[in-house]
Amino acid sequence: MLALGLTTIVHTPHATTSQTTSKKNVLVIGDSLSAEYGLQRGTGWVELIAQRLQERHPEYQIQNSSISGDTTRGGVSRLPDALDTYKPSIVILELGANDALRGLPLEATRENLNHMINMVHQTGARVLLVGMQIPPNYGRTYTRQFQQLFPDLAQETGSALVPFLLEGIAADLGFFQSDTIHPNEKAQPVLADTVWSALAPMLQP
Repeated sequence: MLALGLTTIVHTPHATTSQTTSKKNVLVIGDSLSAEYGLQRGTGWVELIAQRLQERHPEYQIQNSSISGDTTRGGVSRLPDALDTYKPSIVILELGANDALRGLPLEATRENLNHMINMVHQTGARVLLVGMQIPPNYGRTYTRQFQQLFPDLAQETGSALVPFLLEGIAADLGFFQSDTIHPNEKAQPVLADTVWSALAPMLQP
């Protein structure tokens, strides 16, 4: 299993399509995995999901508010503005890996994610929580507890869950950029399929 690297490079959040239309918004709050770090613009899994929505569920559109290097604390800070701006029907929360890589207390990560989920629920929107894993060199107990944090929180809050974003690619270097940390363009369709399997049942005609 490969871990995500902590990066301080920031990409400006962008909307795939204009929020001024009457379409329902799917808001993505994530880190480098969702912000197309090291990828050609428009090739990341979020954009692939956007294309799939346009083809199969044109009443929905993606708004990508992901920033490389972000943590759950950063997500808590910027989520209110994003909710107010896009008024989403669904929020995909893809945060937490950088918390673990910085060795932050898992309880703080859990509290931040829980706070974000509650903020989303207060608007009437639904949450898709994207789980991550870290390698065992962070300590067996910490690694196991971090992995379990996501399914536990999803069950407690009634949120939909992607158990592991990098499912099927984490152990294959052929799916990673030269830094062996961030998934490459070849991996993006796999990530899109992984997220779509959980997102599709949430879409209403």
